[in-house]
Amino acid sequence: MTAAHRTTALADATIRADHPFARHLVHAAAVAAATPHRAWTPDDGPLPALYLSHGAPPTFEDAEWMRQLHDWSQALPRPRAILIVSAHWESDELGITSTAPTELVYDFGGFDPMYYRMRYDTPDNTGLAQRLIDVLPDTQRVYEHRTRGLDHGAWLPLKVMYPEADIPVLQLSMPTHDPQALFAIGRRLQALRSEGVLVVGSGFMTHGLPYLDWSRPDIVPTWSTEFDEWAADALSRGDVDALERFRSLAPGLPFAHPTVEHFTPIFVTLGAATDAAAPVTTAIDGFAMGLAKRSFQAA
Repeated sequence: MTAAHRTTALADATIRADHPFARHLVHAAAVAAATPHRAWTPDDGPLPALYLSHGAPPTFEDAEWMRQLHDWSQALPRPRAILIVSAHWESDELGITSTAPTELVYDFGGFDPMYYRMRYDTPDNTGLAQRLIDVLPDTQRVYEHRTRGLDHGAWLPLKVMYPEADIPVLQLSMPTHDPQALFAIGRRLQALRSEGVLVVGSGFMTHGLPYLDWSRPDIVPTWSTEFDEWAADALSRGDVDALERFRSLAPGLPFAHPTVEHFTPIFVTLGAATDAAAPVTTAIDGFAMGLAKRSFQAA
């Protein structure tokens, strides 16, 4: 067990045993003991690029969603490293999280104090940071934020998918919401997939928080279903052009995405795909708190 794994495991051990995430950790450990996760090798070819919908800390209380995320991770070879773009880090210029050990970003409020004590201390990521610099254009400046760790759009889903915290993780900022510019960034990341790096865009397929009826979390608003169905159809047809024009074409947009940062990571994912026009493979669908948790992989 690495030092990073130990600190994460020690923090996880303080979670009360009847909490759904504690039970998830027991399940994940049993899966690992029964069938060790096979590591990626060059014979596997490029890893897929993922777009995943992530939630706030209540995701740790959703047993079904956690099982879906973990099963998805286990169905893929264990990556050598993970490069993730999250909806929660917008920037003027392209940036990366610190390559030195840094605290997580607890960018949420009003939740149980236990969530502010969670840790996800992953191994050294300097090799991944250097490879990222290598594949980007020589003219592309990348600023390392030495005091910034992973935000919850990164560490929360990864903690469910890879709870051992034994894979190097680097987060890349979103310097724009222009679909074509993000697609171009994704294209540069394609080469990393052939080296066993899992490229992930993390958002939420619908994210109209101001328009939810919090007294009825079981109600799925029409704008959420309509946007999700539109996106699913475009993805099934590989219609990148329609997706890029989501602001004018997607039904329910002002409600589904009053701000667009939870949708636009999809363009990094599609850019990193070998063929962005090929149909994607949906790993998770359905709704949580009225929001579409559609998540997929692109070969």
